[in-house]
Amino acid sequence: MDIRPIFSTLRRHKTAAALIVIEIALACAIICNAIYLIDRRIDHMSRASGTVEDQILRIQMPSIDETASVDRRAAVERDLAALRTLPGVRHVATVTQIPYGNSSSTSGVRLSPDQPNNTIVASGYLGSEDLLDTFGLQLVSGRRFNPDEFLNMVDVEKAGDSARVPAVIVNRAMAERLFPGEDAIGKHIYSWGNAPIPIVGVVETLAMPTDETGPGNATMLLPIRDDYNGINYVIRTDPAQRRQVLDAAVATLKQIDPNRVAVNADLMSDLRETYYREDRAMAMLLVVVCIALLVVTALGIVGLASFWVQQRTKQIGIRRALGATRTQILRYFQVENFLLATIGIALGMLLAYGLNQLLMSRYELGRLPLMYLPIGAVALWVLGQIAVYWPARRAASVPPAVATRSI
Repeated sequence: MDIRPIFSTLRRHKTAAALIVIEIALACAIICNAIYLIDRRIDHMSRASGTVEDQILRIQMPSIDETASVDRRAAVERDLAALRTLPGVRHVATVTQIPYGNSSSTSGVRLSPDQPNNTIVASGYLGSEDLLDTFGLQLVSGRRFNPDEFLNMVDVEKAGDSARVPAVIVNRAMAERLFPGEDAIGKHIYSWGNAPIPIVGVVETLAMPTDETGPGNATMLLPIRDDYNGINYVIRTDPAQRRQVLDAAVATLKQIDPNRVAVNADLMSDLRETYYREDRAMAMLLVVVCIALLVVTALGIVGLASFWVQQRTKQIGIRRALGATRTQILRYFQVENFLLATIGIALGMLLAYGLNQLLMSRYELGRLPLMYLPIGAVALWVLGQIAVYWPARRAASVPPAVATRSI
């Protein structure tokens, strides 16, 4: 098809053509970056915790009063024993923090005792004997903690820098960062005190409690029972029984000590929902923005094409009288729209890159991957062809006799 008549026509309608090109360019720039941001949000929300989230509930209790004439360890063991007797409870443990808990405790990790700077910063989960089973963590190498390796936090704090933590289990991400390409089992790290801590196990996945605690998602489990800084009781049960077990567990703890009130009582799946609420809202907002831009762009194309059909009625009639088929008339307008969209998309890609640079400098956003540019381009090409189809079809259906009589 000869496209010279198309360029000739566009030169006579420079303003309208320029408006469509600019509209497509802006839509392309915004949509490419919006799709990238949506993908980032979805990727963020799909972060796996490594735990059996649909089977876990958490009850956070305040610390037992220091001045109370109560043995804290004995009181916690009493609570655990009572929770284990509840119908539906499979495992129960204490832990200092949980995924999606909106708070995190981290520790520096070194590979030698005289190392001046930390190799990495890791988030540490301190828990009781049944924590691995309660979380449902899967060991990929090594072993579990032995019963005689568990310590009480009060004893660790009394020992200070001379404290000896007998073992640590790390997640795969931490093991690979510390010992890339090597087996981490049997290696030693320095974190709690000056004594080396042997790595005895590696779990596949255990996420940090929050996403803001540092890069690398390095986490470790330490066999330390902490009864001081607030107590998280985590319970594993069947998914269908979680709500009933949660209510029964809260009532049981209240019955043991009426003066204690649960600070939080949640299903872990609800914690995840709450944690990612803003991400979901932002993703939905960006989806709405993309849809609105596509609708506005489509309406602009339809409006311009309809205007041009009306303005070119006589020209179309002459072409029809000279033997042009309806298919040729339809193809004319589609090619014309394709050329305008291509120019707009080319400018839009440059604008998309510039907008991404601005977002990188202002909001620490990552570089826009090139794969998002063809996604936006294809979306706008398809949109343009769909939008121009009906005005073009209407032009192609004008009878030659009527068209040649129009002024």
